[in-house]
Amino acid sequence: MTATDSPHVLVHTEGRAGFITLNRPKAINALTHAMVRRIDEALTAWEDDPAIGTVVIEGAGERGLCAGGDIRAIHDDARSGGRASVGFWRDEYRLNARIARYPKPYVAFMDGIVMGGGVGVSAHGSVRVVTERSRVAMPETGIGFVPDVGGTYLLGRAPGELGTHLALTGAQAGAADALLTGLADHFVPSHDLPRLAEELTRAPAHEAVARFSRPAPPGELADRRAWIDACYAAETVETVVDRLTDSGVPEAKEAATILLSRSPVALKVTLAAIRRARRLDSLESVLDMEFRLSCAALSSADLVEGIRAQVVDKDRDPRWSPPTLAEVTDDAVARYFAPAGAPEPFSA
Repeated sequence: MTATDSPHVLVHTEGRAGFITLNRPKAINALTHAMVRRIDEALTAWEDDPAIGTVVIEGAGERGLCAGGDIRAIHDDARSGGRASVGFWRDEYRLNARIARYPKPYVAFMDGIVMGGGVGVSAHGSVRVVTERSRVAMPETGIGFVPDVGGTYLLGRAPGELGTHLALTGAQAGAADALLTGLADHFVPSHDLPRLAEELTRAPAHEAVARFSRPAPPGELADRRAWIDACYAAETVETVVDRLTDSGVPEAKEAATILLSRSPVALKVTLAAIRRARRLDSLESVLDMEFRLSCAALSSADLVEGIRAQVVDKDRDPRWSPPTLAEVTDDAVARYFAPAGAPEPFSA
């Protein structure tokens, strides 16, 4: 066994497997720029190494694989008018695409909380494992941001309008719902993950995972598909909210209430992004689009305010600008899709 440790990413090999462990458990392994670079270095080292047949990514601690990017750092960067986040996103999105195209099995243990950037380093992998503890989400509209890391690509390809629902509300998907929406491939009970990891050191990934896979406990989205498809197929967010409110379904009305608490700008940009992502022909082209959205959000009032309310001050009372959906103009949405003024990850 060989090991190479850095403070927040632990890398080691055992048998035929290379293991990447995200190691910021107090922050639920939130990603920093240095962590993104270290993951990429490990993938480079193993890509042409004949001794390594499988890559495994997992999270340290008991709370989850990864809660997303380090949004406090993004908040501080945005407040100061900095550009550090732009460089972070460029490298992060390139890593997301690399994971999707990686030539060896890339096994993601999506145990516990897997959100935002955590989805980016897991759900693009070729073998994605969820457990009964999994909570998979793209909760960006709640902080005035838009799903990124290829999130609009993944959710835009979910059955019907399930992905639109998850993208706009930021709702968490358990194991069965992650499988239904295409965010995961296999359910393995969490107590079996250590044995699965051991098996991956000596057996081909798909064979090992198949031996531990079980039927997932029932989810929620399958039974809600009818009203989700009917309501979220609307052309505008305002109409989505009206359909949810008038549906007569309690869960739909709850979704409407959630939407009305989110950033109005982020909701409209997200709906447009999901629809555009469906028409784009590759993950890379979607990531280029998301890079433009992220750069635009960095200079928006809602991103700073959303992170302040949810993470910094934790008063859970964001003051969105503008405060209502009706006040968000088409021009304001279009501004997010304009060229970012910085080289996009895959523009060369």
